[in-house]
Amino acid sequence: MPLSFSQPAFLLLLLLLIPYILWYLLQKKRHDASLTVSTTIDMERLPRTMRVRLQGLPFILRIVALSLLILVLARPQTPYSLNERETEGIDIMLTMDISASMSYSDVRPNRITAAKEVACEFINGRPNDNIGLILFGGEAFTKCPLTTDHATLTGLLATASCQLQQDGIIAPGTAIGMGLALATSHLSDSKTKSKVVILLTDGANNTGEIQPLMAADIAREKGVRVYTILLGGEGEVEVPVAMLPNGEVYTTKVAAAADSAPLKQIAEQTGGVFYKADSKDMLKAVYKDIDKLEKTKLRTLHHSGHYEAYQPFLIAALLCLLIEFILHQTYLRRLP
Repeated sequence: MPLSFSQPAFLLLLLLLIPYILWYLLQKKRHDASLTVSTTIDMERLPRTMRVRLQGLPFILRIVALSLLILVLARPQTPYSLNERETEGIDIMLTMDISASMSYSDVRPNRITAAKEVACEFINGRPNDNIGLILFGGEAFTKCPLTTDHATLTGLLATASCQLQQDGIIAPGTAIGMGLALATSHLSDSKTKSKVVILLTDGANNTGEIQPLMAADIAREKGVRVYTILLGGEGEVEVPVAMLPNGEVYTTKVAAAADSAPLKQIAEQTGGVFYKADSKDMLKAVYKDIDKLEKTKLRTLHHSGHYEAYQPFLIAALLCLLIEFILHQTYLRRLP
């Protein structure tokens, strides 16, 4: 951890230790006991005891102690911060229409592809949320239950196709009520405070045992908020019906079966919002708006400051002085 000093000017006192050391060395040489002898050869052969080797240790301890005390005066500090991060995700069920009309190309490249691509972007932007996927045509089924494994979820979303209805694997028609009811059932046992269904369709409910407004009542009772999205243009839409022998695609105009009234009522009953999108860019804007409205609860407590770190230096200085005193009075005591 980096160390800073609140009063760095006191560090200049360290320079005073230099003349103090020089003074000590001169004084030591001047006051050392001397004895005149004819030769010191015999003395040089004498072994140096541990006591002799440690004669300079008390002075070294005093210098270290003084250095540490100067550091204490300079008030060493360490920066610290207290962070508390509490994340509460939102449970979201994406409920997407895959009826045959979702293959229409009035929304480029076509309705289903645009819906999948924008939904993937939305999923990737919400890493803390449990998100699941319901698909519905004439009947509804769970493609992916609530999960935080968004890689798997987006992989399953990519396989969603209108071909299921075109091949007769799921019943014809658009069962909006069934899709909403199934999504609500996945959220009914959720412990999170925010439970959301994003319901995307391009048509009107024309089949299913549960009507959309009945499913909305169930969602409201379970505390589920529903955002409804009507995808596609109004009036007549050109759809391919056959391929001519020369390779040209024969198209015809059909009336759009969109019905915004029940979608508006669903949103109003559950505290959500109704949106209409007739292009991919508009659909992106819708999901961005929902993303802003349904922010993940994130509580962060951040406190930064400085911790006074002089205590270790002070303790070390006192220990040095104590050891110096003990050595002077015992093992390294010198008699005049």
